[in-house]
Amino acid sequence: MLMLGFCIVAPMGDAIAKILGEEIPVAQLLVVRFGVQALFLIPIVWLAGIHWRMLGRVLRLTVLRTALHILGIGAMFTALQYLPLADAIAIAFVMPFIMLLLGKYVLGEEVGMRRLIACAVGFAGTLMVIQPSFAEVGWPALLPLAVAVNFALFMLITRQVAKETDPIGLQAVSGVMATVFLVPMVLLFQNSGVFALSIVTPSPTDWWLLLTIGLLGTVAHLMMTWSLRFAPSATLAPMQYLEIPVATVIGFIVFRDLPNGLAAIGICVTIAAGLYIILRERAMAKALAAAPISARPALDAAE
Repeated sequence: MLMLGFCIVAPMGDAIAKILGEEIPVAQLLVVRFGVQALFLIPIVWLAGIHWRMLGRVLRLTVLRTALHILGIGAMFTALQYLPLADAIAIAFVMPFIMLLLGKYVLGEEVGMRRLIACAVGFAGTLMVIQPSFAEVGWPALLPLAVAVNFALFMLITRQVAKETDPIGLQAVSGVMATVFLVPMVLLFQNSGVFALSIVTPSPTDWWLLLTIGLLGTVAHLMMTWSLRFAPSATLAPMQYLEIPVATVIGFIVFRDLPNGLAAIGICVTIAAGLYIILRERAMAKALAAAPISARPALDAAE
């Protein structure tokens, strides 16, 4: 239920960002997004007595993770100004394929031919989603790909620090770091003539929507984090693809947007390939656990 909640809440936040994108600069959206995250979580950290001091390697990785988080959300908010909600989220779901390739070529993990073929098929599905959007809006259609690469790196770093930090404390620290970085940047460049870095005065309705973006983003991430405490990631990962049909429904209700025929086929191909990889990873983990130690390298390479 927590992961299902994430799949509903996260696209709602993206939809509000799309609504505000024409009036509110991206940098201002980010300041409120991370500022609300910090203000919401700091009291929880304090009342619960959660340890959130970071030093050395963990602190450096958290700074890098926060920078990637800012860039990823900023790229997605920008993409939503040009693309339908479902298309942007579907393109960003190339992330599992990128993570698999990073695991193979960066971390030295064994990845067999079946999973590599699934990566190629999934990427082909993503190109089918990109093609009509690229023909219509040009380079902004590629922004969700940048989001996918960014968050693949974000997840790799999160794996490194998750074992040594409390998830709520980590999110609180990230919110503070992002706010401390973004506020001076916006103040410094507000008169640069670049709309994305400027400051505007929101209407009362826009203020409520801005606060809602921060709250939804924070709650969505916490729901995902808490879901991982009660069930393994192999069980929950397939559920994340529910975010695409939810985004399609929200996009139709709010913006009257639906993917065209080619994009719809591409979304189905991407989902199928992603689910195949996730299910193979789960089956592989079970097979490796049951196999003798001497047989595990050959078994892993075969998959």
